[in-house]
Amino acid sequence: MSIEATVLEIATAARAAGQRMAQVSTNQKNQALVTLADHLETEAEQIFSANLGDVKQAEKNGLSAAMIDRLKVTEATISAMANGLREVAALSDPVGALTESCQRPNGLQVSRVRVPLGVIGIIYESRPNVTVDAAGLCLKAGNAVILRGGSEAIHSNRALADLITASLTASGLPGSAVQVIPVTDRAAVTTLLAQEPFVDLIIPRGGEGLIRFVVSNSKIPVLKHYKGVCHVFVDENADLAMAEEICFNAKVQRPGVCNAMETLLVHQDVADAFLPKMGQHFKDAGVTIKGCDKTRRLLSWAEEAKEADWPTEYLDLILAVRVVDDIDQAMAHIATFGSNHTEVIVTQNYARARRFVQAVDASAVMVNASTRFNDGGQLGLGAEIGISTSKLHAYGPMGLTELTTTKFVVFGDGQVRTA
Repeated sequence: MSIEATVLEIATAARAAGQRMAQVSTNQKNQALVTLADHLETEAEQIFSANLGDVKQAEKNGLSAAMIDRLKVTEATISAMANGLREVAALSDPVGALTESCQRPNGLQVSRVRVPLGVIGIIYESRPNVTVDAAGLCLKAGNAVILRGGSEAIHSNRALADLITASLTASGLPGSAVQVIPVTDRAAVTTLLAQEPFVDLIIPRGGEGLIRFVVSNSKIPVLKHYKGVCHVFVDENADLAMAEEICFNAKVQRPGVCNAMETLLVHQDVADAFLPKMGQHFKDAGVTIKGCDKTRRLLSWAEEAKEADWPTEYLDLILAVRVVDDIDQAMAHIATFGSNHTEVIVTQNYARARRFVQAVDASAVMVNASTRFNDGGQLGLGAEIGISTSKLHAYGPMGLTELTTTKFVVFGDGQVRTA
């Protein structure tokens, strides 16, 4: 069967499965999730064997150590996937929730009710755990999902797909509610992106190059974020000890993730008091500073920041630092170079904090807290399928609720329209 025919068959089956999934009970969905969690643990050796083949091929192909690390499935990975499924099963089901209701003057009862999106296509790289995490969240929200993982994880993903299908059918749900595209050719991606009659939403997870390719080639709406150029602005009214802790955490705890700080903005009135100590703290942790002229006067060892540094997502122990005149210049810098991901102000001035929150456009704007908190689990969603920096239909971490939409439900007793 050709790639085009294979993807079309998968998409057609997913549409039919999605229509069934919209009608299944919460108990059925939870049972499938718990069954899959159990299967992951009892069939771990099957997954390890498939994953070993992927890892060996990745090493042969010269993939980086970081990529291979993300590819490996360990006992800890299995445990995390299984526990994650059980946590999703314990979450409230958003499907069927009433979001608002009113009675019109003519007696019509108008409500809005949460419903599944339908069929979701997820395109991602490396991590086999995404296969299970994404499947679990989409299922709990009543959706069917088509998964296209990276070619480097094909054997791992096929093994996981077999377990998912078995768990679904054992729970009385359609096995085609979760499908992994079984071919590695990139043509499968472009074919999936053309399945507008069957797929309602595409979610790409990976590097900026992958996401831009998906956006450029998709006929289906795409929820995306290209990169996380996150800023922390230390205001003139900041508690500097607090600011130091926040900035260090935002940059150093996990520098390779999208909610790590990439640029530090410091008000000129506190730069002399703040930057020397903060800079030394960063230097001791192995952080390379790329600073503006004012920064370099205070940190003689800092490298010169070029214009290209301000919009860069380093995903490493590298930090751009700029001393700004005031909050207006800080917000202008963010508006110019930010990526609508996460922005932070550290200040004890309530009015200034409120102004920053209102004016800055990002999926999460924080006051006196690390950028690292822009995460579904940290913000109380329980789990997330990614962070959206587009605004339709979700902005920020996407949990169960964001994998649904609303429809109007209207009850009448014979009303007809006369105008």
